[in-house]
Amino acid sequence: MMEGKERKERRCAWRAMLWLSVMLVVMAACARMGQPDGGWYDETPPHIVGCSPADKSVHVKGRKIYINFNEYIKIDNPTENVVVSPPQLEAADIKGQGKRIMVELKDTLKPNTTYTIDFSDAISDNNEGNPLGNFTYSFSTGATIDTMEVSGYVIDAQTLEPVKGIMVGLYNNLSDTVFQREPLQRVSKTDGSGHFVIKGVAPGKYRCFALQDADGNFSFSQKSEMIAFNHDVIIPTAKPDIRQDTVWRDTLHIDSIARVKYTHFLPDDIVLRAFTETLTDRYLVKSERKAPECFSLFFSYGSEKLPVVEGLNFDHRDAFLVEASERKDTVSYWLKDTMLVNQDTLRIKLQYEMTDSNGVLQLQTDTLEMLAKESYEKRMKDRQKKYEKWQKAQEKARKKGEPYEEQMADERLIPQYDVPSQMDPDINLRLSFPTPLVKMDTAAIHLYSKIDTLWYEARFKLKEVEGVPRTYELLAEWRPDVEYSLEIDSAAFCDIYGKVAGKEKKGFKVRSLDEYAQLFVTLQEMDGKPLICQLLDGQDKVVKEVTTHTGSADFYYLKPADYYLRVVLDENGNGKWDTGNYKDDVQPEMVYYYQKEIACKAKWDVTLKWNPLARKLNEQKPAKLLKQKAEPAKRQKVGRNLQRAKDMGIPYPGNK
Repeated sequence: MMEGKERKERRCAWRAMLWLSVMLVVMAACARMGQPDGGWYDETPPHIVGCSPADKSVHVKGRKIYINFNEYIKIDNPTENVVVSPPQLEAADIKGQGKRIMVELKDTLKPNTTYTIDFSDAISDNNEGNPLGNFTYSFSTGATIDTMEVSGYVIDAQTLEPVKGIMVGLYNNLSDTVFQREPLQRVSKTDGSGHFVIKGVAPGKYRCFALQDADGNFSFSQKSEMIAFNHDVIIPTAKPDIRQDTVWRDTLHIDSIARVKYTHFLPDDIVLRAFTETLTDRYLVKSERKAPECFSLFFSYGSEKLPVVEGLNFDHRDAFLVEASERKDTVSYWLKDTMLVNQDTLRIKLQYEMTDSNGVLQLQTDTLEMLAKESYEKRMKDRQKKYEKWQKAQEKARKKGEPYEEQMADERLIPQYDVPSQMDPDINLRLSFPTPLVKMDTAAIHLYSKIDTLWYEARFKLKEVEGVPRTYELLAEWRPDVEYSLEIDSAAFCDIYGKVAGKEKKGFKVRSLDEYAQLFVTLQEMDGKPLICQLLDGQDKVVKEVTTHTGSADFYYLKPADYYLRVVLDENGNGKWDTGNYKDDVQPEMVYYYQKEIACKAKWDVTLKWNPLARKLNEQKPAKLLKQKAEPAKRQKVGRNLQRAKDMGIPYPGNK
């Protein structure tokens, strides 16, 4: 009887466990049907549920603002991305605090003024990063809110690159000097495409400026600050308009395009050309004596009046050979006397022009010690080691019965010959020397050209390159598809220390005309203007340059490639682009880019007509040349739940 009862209890327990297992499976299946593992993605941006004071409040007295959201949020780099206008001399304190943002303004509030706090797209939800979108909070200390806006672009005046992160601001004071006397009144910052929007503007007349503010005073106070200005008077206006808004189904697919009514604020096409002024303040940056035979002085800015050097522990009369760089900002002094070369310390009295605190050049006198990088004793030890090494090598060769030298050869002068194996017909050869020359025997320099199978002597001219010390250019009539040989005899060159150059032979060939393309450009509306036309490669570097006053530019001997074209309006005719100057009311010289790529192939003659004035400056530079790329707009992360529901084979209940 007991055994039958136990079997019955075991059967009941087994049935209970079976039913429990079935129920668990059913419940798990139901759970999967209701919600996938991990739950649905959050695809909804945070929503503002209230502000204190309320957005667009008037008669505001307090300096603390709270913005409340329906979920936890984060702010991306508020110091850089959030702009308070009018600008705050003491930076505002901006913090994310869970489901709210706290802003505390430190400056005293101005009466009857509209304040805007432009968060741009810096606010997003904490989990998925869905952006709130461009959000601006505003309030007024007076009875009305100013709601006008102006917008445009800031580009680099020389390269037409978008300038990111530069401050753009307005003045209702139209004075020419206000930019240096008062802080900007209303401000914004440019994004990655150089675009800016200044909000909270009152009706009136304004001038617009850009400023890379270095010292936080919101005015142009340092020459090193990048700026932009013009004399255009801006009058903000508005009109009703319609725009097309794109609704995205996911990150790749458009759901719909809606026509939305909005208020169109003007002007919205301001273009400011930013530049940095040439720093003309002159002072001694450093002095050095890397080589014992030469010391150099480095200045912040050049001067036609070279420094005066007097020796305090040596006789400076006829002691130097002086070299100046092209801009006269670096001056080198080569010591002629080997006794001075061997002297470790040269004490000098230096007189030069230096800019004082009022910006005026004054005569400055300094006492300097020019110490050789390596002492005379160390140089002698190194020379002895070198001699002993040579001596051992000769002794070893003598014992082996191999050729050897009985006397160590003098140290040679080693020129640098810039002679490519394949050369373009419009390029010349260059010769440069490590030390100044005392002798150049052109009769010992020979240039030969090969005609058929015979070599003939070719005429050439050797010319010193202006502004490049110790460098010479060898000019000749380079004929396409012809071989040449440059042959230099021993002792053709001798420097001031008695070192002579050895024998040299360099062979090269000028390329055939069949390897080149030609480009002929007609510049419309530019006839009679001084222009620098520059052909560029894909890295925005100048390949060839032509100056013209005729409105046309011809480029010859172009290697097959894709090129770009830039034109500089050289108003002062000095052959280079010049920056602007605010004090002197000088704008930087105009630069234009041809917007398309120019394909050049061998044996091609390419002609094009271009009106540089036909396109807005901020739209001219080809996208392939842009180094500052526009940042992709932050988008709501949509479509992932729909795709997940499809993968699970269940209906999608919609966003939260």
